[in-house]
Amino acid sequence: MQVVASVARAGLLHAMLLAIVGAAAVSPIAGAQAAPAAAKQRARELGVSTLIGGVAGPLDAITDVAGVEVGHTTLVSGRGRLVVGRGPVRTGVTVVHPRGKGSADPVFGAWFTLNGNGEMTGTTWLDESGVLEGPVAITNTHSVGVVRDAILQWQVSRPGLQPWGLPVVAETYDGSLNDINGFHVKPEHVLSALDGAAAGPVAEGNVGGGTGMRCHGFKGGIGTASRKLEAADGGYTVGVLVQCNYGLRRDFRVAGVPVGEEIMDLRSCSASSDTAVSRGVPRCVAASRPTGAPEAEQGSIIVVVATDAPLLPHQLRRVVRRVALGVARAGGFGGNSSGDIFIAFSTANAGTGGHDTSVVRTQMLPNSRIDPMFYATVQATEEAILNALLAAETMTGANDLRIHALPADRLLAALRKYGRVPRVP
Repeated sequence: MQVVASVARAGLLHAMLLAIVGAAAVSPIAGAQAAPAAAKQRARELGVSTLIGGVAGPLDAITDVAGVEVGHTTLVSGRGRLVVGRGPVRTGVTVVHPRGKGSADPVFGAWFTLNGNGEMTGTTWLDESGVLEGPVAITNTHSVGVVRDAILQWQVSRPGLQPWGLPVVAETYDGSLNDINGFHVKPEHVLSALDGAAAGPVAEGNVGGGTGMRCHGFKGGIGTASRKLEAADGGYTVGVLVQCNYGLRRDFRVAGVPVGEEIMDLRSCSASSDTAVSRGVPRCVAASRPTGAPEAEQGSIIVVVATDAPLLPHQLRRVVRRVALGVARAGGFGGNSSGDIFIAFSTANAGTGGHDTSVVRTQMLPNSRIDPMFYATVQATEEAILNALLAAETMTGANDLRIHALPADRLLAALRKYGRVPRVP
């Protein structure tokens, strides 16, 4: 397979990738920041960020927290009827390095699950120690094992960690669009994301672990956002990255507006003319009409929170619980089949999480000053979910199932209808 490495900052590579993907039916895309096919406006550029609240950082991304690096490997190949082991393939892996790939210095961390129908490995030791050692990776449900093992392979050549590894790998299910039982994520794909991770702008939408995901009935995937606290509150940064694969259309909200209720067409549909394919799924021509057909809540959301505020593990546990409020503001309710699992870490207190036997000194933000962190986490989570939806492109995958992208113009129309006028800062 052809592998194309890219960096999201390079605008020229956007065009190169578009040409390569258009020229090949089989086109795995790997690298630090696998760029989307075309630039789409994010929540901040549309003026929606101000409605959500808070002030975004320069990149409005998790990488606004200094030192954080993100890498994606995106796998897209094949079309038509599902053949297990062959495709179609719509999947990948996303990696977050808390202090960058060149650092073995652990960070303080904590995790929380709103609903546990999912997986995040390595959390037993995280809960016990309050320390996160190594990257956080996100992939599809059936690739957790290979991603975990590949991270171990990557770590053994890097000194500074304890002699054994307990990688943190989380998942959401992409089996509607992707040949999930074909196990297409391989160790080399994980190593590519680990080695190619970079600071700077983060590719969103149909990339990395989010390639084959759906969210609130639209095409979902990877999204990110950040908030910068006021100087009086410490001037700290909170960054969030989500893999969005949850929720019902009717529950989807933006800045309190029931956007999902305003866009009840554009439902999942079959693009195949063969009625033997995707039986029971409406054909795409019919699916363009509004429908009151009942939905089932199936899916999950993984959220990674980074901050440079000096928070200790028990405080990070308080912060990571607030992620659930951001998910709820976007319309999530933690359904029975959903794996809503969140992790948070602080890049402050460098050098205090290692294995030296001497006494270490740490700094801690007083609990009386933690409320702005809570607000920032909720706001950045809600916006990261929206950015995932805005960046995603309509995708046709296994058995010609088509999931439509959220149309930005109709989002803005819904906001204006309810008197919420977007304002570009």
